[in-house]
Amino acid sequence: MVDVILGLQWGDEGKGKIVDFFAPNYDIIARFQGGPNAGHTLYVGGKKVVLHQVPSGVFHEKTVNLIGNGVVLDPITLKNECNTVKSFGIDLKKSLFVSDRAHLILPTHRALDKAAEISKGDHKIGSTLKGISPAYMDKTGRNGLRVGDLLDKNFTSSYIKLRLKHQRLLDTFSFNEDISVWEDEFFEAVEFLKQLNIVNGEYFINNGISAGKKVLAEGAQGTMLDIDFGTFPFVTSSNTTSAGVCSGLGVAPQKIRDVIGITKAYCTRVGSGPFPTELDNETGEQLRKIGSEFGATTGRPRRCGWMDLVSLKFACMINGVTKIVMTKADVLDSFQELQMCTAYEVNGNEVKEIPFQLAKLNVTPIYKSFMGWHKDTTKILSEEKLPESMQFYVEFINKYLGVNVKYISNGPEREQLIILK
Repeated sequence: MVDVILGLQWGDEGKGKIVDFFAPNYDIIARFQGGPNAGHTLYVGGKKVVLHQVPSGVFHEKTVNLIGNGVVLDPITLKNECNTVKSFGIDLKKSLFVSDRAHLILPTHRALDKAAEISKGDHKIGSTLKGISPAYMDKTGRNGLRVGDLLDKNFTSSYIKLRLKHQRLLDTFSFNEDISVWEDEFFEAVEFLKQLNIVNGEYFINNGISAGKKVLAEGAQGTMLDIDFGTFPFVTSSNTTSAGVCSGLGVAPQKIRDVIGITKAYCTRVGSGPFPTELDNETGEQLRKIGSEFGATTGRPRRCGWMDLVSLKFACMINGVTKIVMTKADVLDSFQELQMCTAYEVNGNEVKEIPFQLAKLNVTPIYKSFMGWHKDTTKILSEEKLPESMQFYVEFINKYLGVNVKYISNGPEREQLIILK
């Protein structure tokens, strides 16, 4: 049995805390896609921890964690992250497993990412410059190196061959930055990675399922950044939807049970790309300030806006969402009026579907207004204590989506999660 947790917006929905909350109920937590641009923020013993590659179940002693084949892995990031987790007294050499089919991010992938982004000028995608897109390009181009290749005595020659190919591409960008330091760090981190548990991921996870173990598949980024269904071309390089679980872990569709979708009580986006409900005004700045909306990986200010039910319903549809977790509801505590987008106006027509090329259309959101609740909700522990106006806000979401909000996160700590009936 496999349950899935994934984001329903443009990422940054607070998946890390939610995975951490659910983790004690599972035997295996598995990341199925993405790279180190994903920053999952946890609070452990009052300390903030941001995980980029390691699954968010690492702080639970009885849980094992798998980095699946759908992930592109940066050994340098992984090593640094393992050292951070180790400072909490956790030995990832016992609890972390890495699929031998996961592709590696090389120093030249990072260089290519940076060179390509610079070349776009004013038309930048908003890449985090972690080398993720070039690594996925090598994967689909059948040129990439995988974790299992590290165990091959000819790995260095394979690395040099691919590096030379990358250098020819870098020459076309006139990219002259010295990456020798990156390479030194890379090969040092590779030796660390080889000491971890490198496994055949698909057998590892399917043997676990056959033995009755419960698996929680953890996604990175969000549905609207999916390479196929997101706001292309302003998207990530992998399938962030529930379909990515099957290809990113090697599990069959019928093994999937619940799909738990995470959405904020409002909406944010980092980087470039269309954002119909963006508030480039004082209200947007207020959301950013109260919600501390700055990228966990990059530190970039997030663009903020009201909840978009059109895109949220689309996300629920293509993921097969069975229950929803609404995070950061407490950020709305001080607002007198709230709004939700219930439709778009496109070329004079009202639509409730995501258009083919949202990035090239002039989209005006159509809003429904709601009364705010003017109450500190951060200490509320039960559904009965929620303000009536907040309950109405949630009920409207449930009715529009046809999927119910089952959990409300009202703060960053583990215990700040209200279970709804």
